[in-house]
Amino acid sequence: MTKEGTLLVVDDNRSILAALQLLLGNYFARVLTLPSPNQLLTTLRREPIDVVLLDMNFSAGINTGNEGFYWLQEIHRNRPDVKVVLFTAYADIDLAVRAMRDGAVDFVVKPWDNERLVAALRNAYNLARSQREVKQLKEIKRELTQEEPMFWGSSPAMMRIREIVEKVAATDANILITGENGTGKEMLARAIHNASTRHGELMVPVDMGAVPETLFESELFGHVKGAFTDARSDRAGKFEVADHGTLFLDEIGNLPLHLQSKLLTVLQSGRIFRVGSNTPVSVDIRLISATNRDLYGMVGRGEFREDLLYRINTIHIDLPPLRQRREDILPLAEGFLRRYAAKYGKPIEGFDPEASRAMQEYPWAGNIRELQHTVEKAVILCDDRVITSSTLLLRPATVPNPDPGFTTLDEMERSMIARAMEHCKGNMTEVARQLGITRQTLYNKIKRYGL
Repeated sequence: MTKEGTLLVVDDNRSILAALQLLLGNYFARVLTLPSPNQLLTTLRREPIDVVLLDMNFSAGINTGNEGFYWLQEIHRNRPDVKVVLFTAYADIDLAVRAMRDGAVDFVVKPWDNERLVAALRNAYNLARSQREVKQLKEIKRELTQEEPMFWGSSPAMMRIREIVEKVAATDANILITGENGTGKEMLARAIHNASTRHGELMVPVDMGAVPETLFESELFGHVKGAFTDARSDRAGKFEVADHGTLFLDEIGNLPLHLQSKLLTVLQSGRIFRVGSNTPVSVDIRLISATNRDLYGMVGRGEFREDLLYRINTIHIDLPPLRQRREDILPLAEGFLRRYAAKYGKPIEGFDPEASRAMQEYPWAGNIRELQHTVEKAVILCDDRVITSSTLLLRPATVPNPDPGFTTLDEMERSMIARAMEHCKGNMTEVARQLGITRQTLYNKIKRYGL
């Protein structure tokens, strides 16, 4: 076994220190010892300590454990990344409960069982390492992520939504965003996150419709090495990655009923358990959820838990479809034009009047996403200074089918998917089942057709 990590043992019994250094040296790269906690904070500042095994009593005749709790608080105040396992000769349930409540990751009683002690310390080290890796990943992702700014537009509906966002962004209220596919629910969630006090941390999106049921707990809560066949190493879940930031649960209406209770339990307790571990991990997240489904109707049909709906729905924002705010179409299109003209190095200045009129009259069933893809394709195909209606390729509006008796295979497939989505009320699992394709294939086709 590869030895990793630095362990600090603090105990006033030198015989115990010698025995533990001999035992634990087989499992950790470095084992440091202190016979008194007086040099504890100095050692933490000088050494890259991962885990502290801390005795709870240092004064003769005192066994209250208060000394251990004092130094536990000092460790958390000075090195919150260090994990602490408390060590005592006095087994007491209340003491153990208080230890876990105050932030210790485990509680071991003397005389110890070697296997139990090693397991507790290794689990503490694995937790410290995982959280360190999560922090590093957050920093990397923050550097790499290029966020799209929210386009508010000038329509009355979007102005009302902007007012709501300005009021609730600074709070930690859970928010439910509803609206058709492509209306910009994730973009709105990111705008809320960026305006919140958590903007310095990550917003972590999770597509609930794309998470296989068998991997739900592992994906959201993480797992430890050996928890299941493919768990070759510890892995943090989305809740841990989003700690102190925002967790965005997209398509939450697609979460199966039997998994909704697991999500509710975590939201109520603020703690997760990695798959294969009994060690609780506290998480502090702001929750934003989104769906294109009628959750109240699902509650009435017994398909969605009412208590979960109330938990995620402190504030409800409904995004209108693009066809109901046509004054926003051209400004949106011009914004996409500037972005993609720069991306593809095209000196395109705008849209001609016929193209502008065609876009304003088009129904945009796929909403902002369809408009975005349409403009991107037009920029790629355009060889002039302006985009014309023919370059937009808006078939229903500008390129009539020469033979109304026939349609292309793509048109037929797009129509079938759109009808299935309407019939199944946005339940992507049911849409995929009725069409006889996988959910991932369905999502690829939705993106392709701008639905």
